[in-house]
Amino acid sequence: MAARPALINVMATAAGKAARGLVRDFGEVENLQVSRKGTADFVSEADNKAEYTIYKELKKARPNFGFLMEEKGFVSGSDKSNKWIVDPLDGTTNFLHGLPHFSISIALERDNDIYAGLIYEPVNDQMFWAEKGSGAFLNNRRLRVSNREDLSECMFATGIPFAGKEGHEPFLGQLKDVMAVSAGVRRMGSAALDLAYTAAGRFDGYWEQGINAWDMAAGIIIMREAGGVVTDFKGGNEMMKTGSIIATNTGTQTSLRKILSKSA
Repeated sequence: MAARPALINVMATAAGKAARGLVRDFGEVENLQVSRKGTADFVSEADNKAEYTIYKELKKARPNFGFLMEEKGFVSGSDKSNKWIVDPLDGTTNFLHGLPHFSISIALERDNDIYAGLIYEPVNDQMFWAEKGSGAFLNNRRLRVSNREDLSECMFATGIPFAGKEGHEPFLGQLKDVMAVSAGVRRMGSAALDLAYTAAGRFDGYWEQGINAWDMAAGIIIMREAGGVVTDFKGGNEMMKTGSIIATNTGTQTSLRKILSKSA
């Protein structure tokens, strides 16, 4: 059994408490108050409650750390080296439509580098986690990315821009090109889980543009500790700034990035 580091235990406690509320609200989703952040971009009472629970728990455990949260935004801390990055409900649209595929994502950024991350899928009780230099795990099982290299055998995940989002035409070009060479493309609706599933070898790669730091932060460290490769669309390390990400095993990174660059 893998011994979880202290930071991961802090994240797991916060995610577990928030998850209980999310699961309860998911069972009564028709009663939730919902507002719009933008066209086809929703925030529910469940998002806000989960974020408050996570904030309260993390603040209690590490009172001096700062925060970057999806709903509350940036909250400075006296410790300028450490910052929690929190998405309390990744997959809100799935959640509001009764689709049981959503997650909680918590990462710790230390000195401008993602140091630890946890992604929790409450419905299936799957907790993906990693700390820098310690490997990646699903609950207590070690994770490794897949070893497939032939694109015709590979299945990829992506995110599709919805109403109000830019990039519809470039995405259609990317999708067409990846479809032509792969075993399939899936759009599941939670970027954090797309990254976690790629780290677990369920997908051979994942790409998306126009997402936020809290969507990808935890997944980046989990992918890397599982032996994967994570870059922006230019092959660099500016994913958090550009909002564009390609995450794969080592055998497909160059090929997938070359395909996607045609339409990016």
